Amino acid sequence: MRKLLVIALVGLAAQLVDGALGMAYGLTSSTLLLLVGVAPAAASASVHLAEIGTTLAAGTAHWRFGNVDWRVVTRIAIPGAVGAFAGATFLSSLSTEAAAPWMAAILFTLGAYLLVRFSRPLRRNPAAGQLRGRFLGPLGLVAGFVDATGGGGWGPVATPALLVSGRMEPRKVIGSVDTSEFLVAVSASLGFLIGLGTEGFLLPIVLALLIGGLIAAPIAAWLVRIVPAQMLGAAVGGVIVLTNARILMRTAELEGSLPVLVYVLLAAGWVTALVLAVRLVLRARRQRATAAAASLQTASTDGADPGAAAAQEVTALSGADR
Repeated sequence: MRKLLVIALVGLAAQLVDGALGMAYGLTSSTLLLLVGVAPAAASASVHLAEIGTTLAAGTAHWRFGNVDWRVVTRIAIPGAVGAFAGATFLSSLSTEAAAPWMAAILFTLGAYLLVRFSRPLRRNPAAGQLRGRFLGPLGLVAGFVDATGGGGWGPVATPALLVSGRMEPRKVIGSVDTSEFLVAVSASLGFLIGLGTEGFLLPIVLALLIGGLIAAPIAAWLVRIVPAQMLGAAVGGVIVLTNARILMRTAELEGSLPVLVYVLLAAGWVTALVLAVRLVLRARRQRATAAAASLQTASTDGADPGAAAAQEVTALSGADR
């Protein structure tokens, strides 16, 4: 019972992170399940079954808060579902011994990507036009496959790619990715059901993850507007990297002082990413304060309403923290 309570709390925390970043529910949950000894295919299957409920709740909440671009959702979700079904079938065919390092390597790589992604700024370029289907389709296919085989990865692959394009505001990227993940979770679950049967799903774990995720989903959709993603992404990325590094080093049978050295280097990289993320958040806040002050001064000189001008300036820069 205590173990299930802990898993429910992890599901809650994972959904808060996922709702704020547009990624990491599957990564966080799968990493924990692997850590406690759940077989890779069963871990991914259970996480994806729970995600059917959490992504539906998250998508509904994001829609209510105006965070969803339905054009992007329709063009990325269907290829993502195809990729997820193929990935689930592939992972189901692997033995536990072969799947564990494969899944840990994917999670480690995605965790490292989170560290890099959230220690650097991304700029929006709305003048670039709409995202095209020939970009969204392959992106969804790859993200869906990685998501099913790694126990998570839809968000870490899709969200940064959409952010880097600079053609969507961050909150709509996150809302659209979370909403489209519902179809991906359904497709992956069907793939695991065919490949593993009903015994591949650990229902107590599914229910625990689902309860925690459902509680957090509406809160996360609201937090996406106010919580700086930089620090949260860097923090989660470091946890995922260090946890999966343990599995990889055990598979490689590293001995002596080498594992300690690897942990020290990874921890140093994590601290560096956190420091850079904090600097980006502080710099963005200074820029907003300076812009607001300049707007007040200009409005006062021109005789306009200073409060309205300052509000417009802050709104224009509201994506800087993200």
